[in-house]
Amino acid sequence: MKNRGFRGAKLLIAVFLIVSVLCPLVALLINIDVADISKIIASPQFVPMLINSFVCTSIATILSVSLALMLAWFMNRTKIRYRSVFTLAFTLPMLIPSISHGMGLVLLFGDNGILTNLFHVNMYLYGYNGIILGSILYSFPAAFLMLTDIFAYEDYTTYEVATVLGLSKRQQFMTITLPNIKGPLISVIFATFTMIFTDYGVPLVVGGKSMTLPVYMYREVIGLLDFSKGAIIGIILLIPAFIAFIMDMKNENKGNSSTVTKAFVIQENKRRDCIAYIVCIAVVIMISLPILTFAFLSFVKHYPSDMSFSLDNIKQAFDLGVRMYLLNSLAIALFTSLIGICVTYFTAFITARSKNSFSTMALHLISMVSLAIPGVVLGLSYVLFFKGSILYGGIAILVLVNMTHFFASPYLMAYNSLQQFNSNLEDVSITLGISKLNMLKDVYIPCTKATIVEMFSYMFVNSMVTISAVSFLSNFKTMPLSLLIPQFDSQSLIEATAFISIAILAVNILLKLGIYLVKRYVLPREM
Repeated sequence: MKNRGFRGAKLLIAVFLIVSVLCPLVALLINIDVADISKIIASPQFVPMLINSFVCTSIATILSVSLALMLAWFMNRTKIRYRSVFTLAFTLPMLIPSISHGMGLVLLFGDNGILTNLFHVNMYLYGYNGIILGSILYSFPAAFLMLTDIFAYEDYTTYEVATVLGLSKRQQFMTITLPNIKGPLISVIFATFTMIFTDYGVPLVVGGKSMTLPVYMYREVIGLLDFSKGAIIGIILLIPAFIAFIMDMKNENKGNSSTVTKAFVIQENKRRDCIAYIVCIAVVIMISLPILTFAFLSFVKHYPSDMSFSLDNIKQAFDLGVRMYLLNSLAIALFTSLIGICVTYFTAFITARSKNSFSTMALHLISMVSLAIPGVVLGLSYVLFFKGSILYGGIAILVLVNMTHFFASPYLMAYNSLQQFNSNLEDVSITLGISKLNMLKDVYIPCTKATIVEMFSYMFVNSMVTISAVSFLSNFKTMPLSLLIPQFDSQSLIEATAFISIAILAVNILLKLGIYLVKRYVLPREM
């Protein structure tokens, strides 16, 4: 009787995940017109688009993961100072939409870009060069964070033994470090590939004639309302995402889980540290240039004819509806975060603190499925499933799609935190007659407040910057601020576009600062 409420809540979570994750995917499949499959494959632009997508994605993935691996190694295996500052700088690209990275490159290296005019050199941005460079800027921070976490849990004892046996640093890297990170690294590669392969923000702005599959899908659905063709392209985009999902599931709990008996001891090496400084500073400059360009162009009258200071661009942006769309973004992000952490945390509580059963394992699997669904595919599937429903056309559908899109990562945060508790706690609570819901309220939530705060931060930031899932579902009244960027770009409102990117970045920085202050000054007092 005491756990009747818990069982009811578990059933509601299961229904929610089925409706929000599985049903839209089924709707996507059944809306495919078989005749359109042969038409798309036989069309003259399909093979070039497929080649463009795979070539650009493959090159960008290799470069992005290599850069992330190098930076993660520098942060954990050198004695450079200001690591926290560098880490913060490396993650700044995550705080703006992917399309902003494309816009930043245009403003710097485009036909009328700042650096193009300054050095009088054609940077040949549009096409493969722009897509690859923009994709690296967009994707490497996520890869960096994942790889940094891997390096942080290496045991130094193994390296001490290797040193005694006479293995050089290079041999240690090849025989110890690489095998340790091999599994997670493969997952990072597939995850990065999926991020780039399914993104239409960067290719939409700098792709030029090199159209990719996500851009084609976007134009077919948004421009021509051809949902069948969009669904077919969506299924194609699911393939690498599904492979990445399988790799994640395969490597789950297979990382370096051994007990760290000794923290890594970093030896003195001035040459190594000097190289690390040079590379890190160069990356920070690369990241900062587009952001500084956004800030600069927001306060000039008209680039490049009139470079005088002016607030006209900001006034123009607000006249065109920035205030309303910013409020939309804040409302969507806030509701997504608040409702999202409740749903994801309770789901994790069910799967992490319940006995293994078919229902529990099925719930865990469905919770992870959103990792395998690209945003553009999810958005289209929501159109096909929810169109005509009471949710469709309002803010609620945008909150729901964002919750589903960003469900897996906060869920895993909570899941991993809750699994750290002693497995006998449930038995003790049963003996004492304490219900599961009371255990949740009185024990688990108070002890995992830091995790909950991080879950909120993750959902809020991603809801502010996303353009993929919401692009198919928003309208004039409900559109978030990020979707104004392609609209302003198409109208050549460059300065106003720059201001929007800065506005989104500013909101997310303030949120991150607030999260930092809460974790540093509020949570320790409560613990």
